Amino acid sequence: MTSAFLDLSVVLYHPDPELLARSLDTIGAAADRLAEAAGVQTRLWIVDNGAPKGSDAASTPFRPLLDRYAEGGRPPVTLIAGHGNVGYGAGHNLAIRRGNAPYHLILNYDILLEPDALLAGWRYMEAHPRTVLLTPKVFGPSGEQEFLCKRRPTVLDLGLRAFAPAPVKRMFARRLDRYEMRDVTRDAVVTGLEQVSGAFMLFRRDALTRLGGFDDGYFLYFEDFDLSRRAMALGEIAYVPDVRMVHFGGKAARKGGAHIRMFARSALRFFNTHGWRLV
Repeated sequence: MTSAFLDLSVVLYHPDPELLARSLDTIGAAADRLAEAAGVQTRLWIVDNGAPKGSDAASTPFRPLLDRYAEGGRPPVTLIAGHGNVGYGAGHNLAIRRGNAPYHLILNYDILLEPDALLAGWRYMEAHPRTVLLTPKVFGPSGEQEFLCKRRPTVLDLGLRAFAPAPVKRMFARRLDRYEMRDVTRDAVVTGLEQVSGAFMLFRRDALTRLGGFDDGYFLYFEDFDLSRRAMALGEIAYVPDVRMVHFGGKAARKGGAHIRMFARSALRFFNTHGWRLV
């Protein structure tokens, strides 16, 4: 058996306890499968952005869930807390800077991994050394495929997806389908991607280190697109449909005015960094 490790980080901000428990159960099952089939241990980092600044990690209400995860011989979960709400990307950076495994998996907490997800991802990365970032096939809670890979956006694309009423979206359906890469991200591996979702980003460690992790200037939204676009310069970004998960995430426009403002600020930063495209 090898002593290889996979680092995995999850950022929390007042999560739904039931969904977090389900997510940890599926991460644990996938970790067990990876250990059994490839001898690779999974080190899990939980970053609690919802804990008050200066608080003690030992006082977390999630401790029973984290202890249950570590049962059965898995490495103990490392909890990072007390830093306050620093944002999604900056939260993951706290774990990224502490890890040293050859691969680091960035995850949302609102996901359910399929049992072979980590093993399939590990095997693909091992077999394709030019790949620096891997993204999975994603399904919604009702079983429909979600299309989280994106082509480079325009302001119109983002406005239509986030805010347009259903009749207007139907008028632009072909355009939006192309933006969401529905024409290619189905049942075959696709390389040369431009932007993938931060819900699941399996990175080669050396590439992630060279990139410096996420840009802390993004508090929420677009930090994953920014990191993806910077990763393109270092190697391939691959969509691998054998890696699968369920995603419970929602849209910014459905979460109220504060999220809309964060979305707009992050979009402005993204376009200022990577160039403006209006239509």
